[in-house]
Amino acid sequence: MKQSVRLGRVAGIPVEAHWSVAVILVIIAELAAVSVLPAAFPHEPVVLYWAVAAVAAVLFLASLAGHELAHAVVARHNGVGVKSITLWMLGGVAELETDPPNPGADLRIALAGPAMSLTIGGILYGAGAGISAAGGPGVVAAAATWLGVMNSMLAVFNLLPGAPLDGGRVLRAVLWRRYGDRERAERGAARGGQVLGAVIISLGTAELLVMRSLGGLWLMLIGWFLISAAAAEEKAAAAKATLAGVRVADVMTPHPDLAPGWSTVEEFIERVAAGSRQDAFPVVGFDGALTGVVVASRLARIAAGDRARLRLDQVSLTVPSGYRAAPDDPASPLLSRRPLGGEVAAVVLSDGQVTGMVTLSDLRQALRWRGLARTRA
Repeated sequence: MKQSVRLGRVAGIPVEAHWSVAVILVIIAELAAVSVLPAAFPHEPVVLYWAVAAVAAVLFLASLAGHELAHAVVARHNGVGVKSITLWMLGGVAELETDPPNPGADLRIALAGPAMSLTIGGILYGAGAGISAAGGPGVVAAAATWLGVMNSMLAVFNLLPGAPLDGGRVLRAVLWRRYGDRERAERGAARGGQVLGAVIISLGTAELLVMRSLGGLWLMLIGWFLISAAAAEEKAAAAKATLAGVRVADVMTPHPDLAPGWSTVEEFIERVAAGSRQDAFPVVGFDGALTGVVVASRLARIAAGDRARLRLDQVSLTVPSGYRAAPDDPASPLLSRRPLGGEVAAVVLSDGQVTGMVTLSDLRQALRWRGLARTRA
C-alpha cells in the first residue's frame, strides 16, 4: 500500500502527506472543538465549534508545510537540492539531495524551520487579537490565537538539542564547526536526541502515574520516536563513515544485464530476467542510452495478459539526475537516497553508456565487509 499521497508541488518541490497526517488532523480538530473553543467561548453551537476546528486543523497542517518549505528554500539558497517534502503525524521532513557543504549552511538550514514557525505563530496570534479587537467572531479569534501559540510551541520544541529535531541539527552544526569532523558532530547530535527522548519518556511516565493524566502517553510516544529516530541517524552516520573514501566503482555491480526498452515484458522475462541474478535492470534505447529502470517486483505486478503487449519503456521507472552516478563519484551519498523501486541506489554511466549499477544489496555488502575491515584495523 502506498504510504503517502501527493498533495502537489510548491516552488517545484513535491509535497506529500503520509497517511498518519489524517490522525493528527483528527486530534487537532477534536481538541479544538471539544476543549479549546468551548472553554474560551461557551454556549456556542456545537456545529460552529467543529466548523472552526476543521479549518484550524487544515491551517495547522499548512503551517507544518510552511516550516518544512522554509528548510527547503534555505537549503536551495545554500546550494543543496531538495527531493521532496513529506508531512506526517509528528511533523514533517524535507529530504535533501546532499549534505550541507559546511557548518554555516547546516546551521542556516536548521534554523529556517523554527524561524518560520515563530513567524507564523506571531501572525496568527496577531490575527486573533485583531479579530477580537474589531469585534469579530470570538470563536474564530480564539482559534487563531490558539494556533499562534501552537506554532510558537512547535518552534521551541523543535529547538531542543537532539536529533532528529531542528535543535539537533543546530547542535550538529556547532559541533561540526568546533571539531571540524561532521561524523563526530552527527554522533553527538544523535546521542543528544536519545538522551532527550529518554527524558521525555520519563516525564510522560511521571505524568501518567503521578498526575493520572493520559497526556503522559503522548509524551511517551514522542520520546520513543526521538530515541528511535536518533538511533537510526547514529547508525546512518556510522555507515557513511564506513564508506568514507570509497568510490561508486568500488561498490557497483559492473556491466549489469540490461533491459532493451523496445522489448515486451513477456520477452524480457523469458529471455533475460529468468536467467539473471539481478532484481533490477537499467532500461536502454536503441542507442544504448539510459531511459529508465525496471525492478522484478514491479514486473510481477503486471497482469499475465498484459505482458505480451506492454513494452519495457512503458513500465520502467524514470531515473532522475540524482540517481545517475559516475564511477569516480563518492559512494557514501548513495546511503541517504530512497532507492528507486526499492532496489536501485544509482545507475553508473560513462560517456553516456551504462557501465554499472548500485543496488541496496551492493551497499549492504560493502558496509558489511568494509565494516569488518575497519573493526580489524
